[in-house]
Amino acid sequence: MTKPLAGVKVVELATFIAGPCCARFLADLGADVIKIESPKGDPLRYTAVNEGRPYGDAEDTSFTLENTGKRCVTLNTKTENGKAALEKLLASADVFITNIRPNGLKRAGLDYETLKQKYPKLVFGYVSGYGEKGPARDLPGFDYTAFFARGGVMGTMYDVDAKPMTPVAGFGDHQVGMYLAAGILAALYRARETGKGDQVTVSLFHSAIWDIGLYLQCNQYGDSSTQWPISQKKIANQFQVPHKTKDDQWIMMSMPQYDAMYDRFMPVIEREDLIGDPRFYPQTALQDHLEEFYEIIHQEVAKYTKDEFCSRMDAADLPYAVCQTWNQVLEDPQAWGADCLTKVTFPNGKERTMVRTPVVFTDTEMPEYERGHFLGEDTRAVLAQLGYSQAQIDAMIAAGEATDVTRIG
Repeated sequence: MTKPLAGVKVVELATFIAGPCCARFLADLGADVIKIESPKGDPLRYTAVNEGRPYGDAEDTSFTLENTGKRCVTLNTKTENGKAALEKLLASADVFITNIRPNGLKRAGLDYETLKQKYPKLVFGYVSGYGEKGPARDLPGFDYTAFFARGGVMGTMYDVDAKPMTPVAGFGDHQVGMYLAAGILAALYRARETGKGDQVTVSLFHSAIWDIGLYLQCNQYGDSSTQWPISQKKIANQFQVPHKTKDDQWIMMSMPQYDAMYDRFMPVIEREDLIGDPRFYPQTALQDHLEEFYEIIHQEVAKYTKDEFCSRMDAADLPYAVCQTWNQVLEDPQAWGADCLTKVTFPNGKERTMVRTPVVFTDTEMPEYERGHFLGEDTRAVLAQLGYSQAQIDAMIAAGEATDVTRIG
């Protein structure tokens, strides 16, 4: 079966997560993705200690997550011959993805304005920390800083009596990667139709602001219930707050239509006596009794185990979910049933659970999940396809202008 992006060539000169995540998704769709790394390799190859996993290529789940399905080429693009090889790749590419900061791109002659003069159909996918305009455009940005912190997530998503959460690495990066993929696909279609490429830029900062957009606009009205960080006891809708069960499991309810759900929820906690109580119903009356109502729900939910409370919510057909930890997600039957997860065997023989990208097709078969390629694993093959002789490739490798298979650790 022909994949949607069969025949599309993508050159990736990006590190860490956001840009590589985008290119990995395009590879899933059938694109031929060539990942260019410096002789030192993508820094993501060196983050094992951060993630508590074995060091080296033999079981590099992090690199595999973002780079499965790609060919890995190592070039020293600061040398004349390394830069020439990159230019040959770009000359035949449909898409170029990078996260090099603007000044570095311009110095290397890899900025969009320069490239579009040579390759007018090229789609330029750019990952930025803070965007291409504004006073922070040249600042370094990671999802911890540009997305979680400055983007308004970390400063609000905690109880006012607590402290900011510890961010989940890659959370913002993955959103940026998928947003960028959407833009690239639109620009690719335009290029096919008109012969003109475009630059698609997605920043961590803007993505976070978009993600919190619902409450960002609510905040402007000044109501105390939207001035986060806030105590959970003062949330305007007490059916949108997590509560702990008897066996210390947190349950997140989500019933945005408070008035429509009130009478259905009271039997769940066996408090039919509260049906019609003017302190708590309708929602406009609740606003003067938020903390009192919070304590009632908190105490009643704590009388049940997780399974007991979930069973009662299921019987009432009310929306909720257990606040699962990562080890619970790895065993979640829905995660396996919906093909969110799969197994990959690594070179050391270990089998690990890996996450699939979240876009699912009905009539398009996704590729087998394979381990990420070693540093320089495809250098010789790709350079040969560009017309380099084996002697020329050997000379480039000997001169440090390229490297072939390099295993780390």
